[in-house]
Amino acid sequence: MPDYNEKYLPFWEHLEALRWHIVRSLIAILSTTLAALLSGKSVFHTLVLGPSRPDFWTYRVLSRVSEWLDAPALCIYQPLLTLQSRELAGQLTMHVHVALVTGLVNAFPYVLWELWRFVKPSIPLNRQGVAKASIFMISLLFILGLLFGYYIITPLAIHFLANYQLDPSIVNRFDLVSYVSTVATLTLACAFMFQLPVATYLLARIGIVTAHDMRTYRRHTSVAILILAAIITPPDVMSQLLVAVPLLLLYQCSVLITQFVENRNYTK
Repeated sequence: MPDYNEKYLPFWEHLEALRWHIVRSLIAILSTTLAALLSGKSVFHTLVLGPSRPDFWTYRVLSRVSEWLDAPALCIYQPLLTLQSRELAGQLTMHVHVALVTGLVNAFPYVLWELWRFVKPSIPLNRQGVAKASIFMISLLFILGLLFGYYIITPLAIHFLANYQLDPSIVNRFDLVSYVSTVATLTLACAFMFQLPVATYLLARIGIVTAHDMRTYRRHTSVAILILAAIITPPDVMSQLLVAVPLLLLYQCSVLITQFVENRNYTK
């Protein structure tokens, strides 16, 4: 395999370098997908169906915290959901889909590293430190967003949706596709939402976002976050703060990052 660490390469050699980075990334994705596929039952039972059971980590922790704080409203009880698959190949298809998503998520840091290796020769040496820090922060925020979405947002949202009832005569039997798509959407949405500081940094560098604009809409954003927290959490302050505070801190960090970029641009 040729060495592509030189800064200046002909166009076709750049394409060859890119091809190998893509090949290695695909191998990583396929390997993690295959591993998830082979351990499908344990991954599906433990990871995907975890928030649907009353012994899930989040429910147990909230129950203990409610005892310590003497706040019964904080203890939420999640009944065992009744899930059904209405298609003949539904469970097989879902097995493959879950394995693919799991593989993509697990391989994300490595794919990001391969991207960094490809663009590194074109970045000046005095800028490579910032680029490395950006790659590290993207991976870290992605993992933190996944954990926040899976252990906080997803169980609280499932608790709210599963217990929402228009009439006692209506029995909730949820479709497997609907449940899995809800878990995946909420978890991945939080993972990408946690990229807000990195996104604002890049947008501030090119002048699209300013600290003044973000401060102007901070109240609107805070109200929207509090409304979201009030909808998906039980009717108590502690649960709402559990969801709202990390999101508010994330937005405030983005404001500070934008201000930092503007100050650096002003001093140059």
